[in-house]
Amino acid sequence: MNHTDPDRTERELTEALAALADGVQAAPDAYRTARGEWLRRERRRRLVLAVLITVVFALATLIGLWVLNEAPSHPGVIFSGLPSPQGSTR
Repeated sequence: MNHTDPDRTERELTEALAALADGVQAAPDAYRTARGEWLRRERRRRLVLAVLITVVFALATLIGLWVLNEAPSHPGVIFSGLPSPQGSTR
């Protein structure tokens, strides 16, 4: 059986990752570019959300007005226009 020392494994892994990290070169304006893209996406997301809320609100208002317009124009049972028995006892 081959038993490896955990400290040796950790040391070798640390050295390998450090060597790999040393080879990575970031662009000088990478942060500014990434932040600009993120802000652009955030503005677009907020704009889309605002438009969606406006459309849903307008649609709900139009549907509500259409339903109220489709209500029957004749008085219902509750508002039949007949005088109440209490009103005639003067």
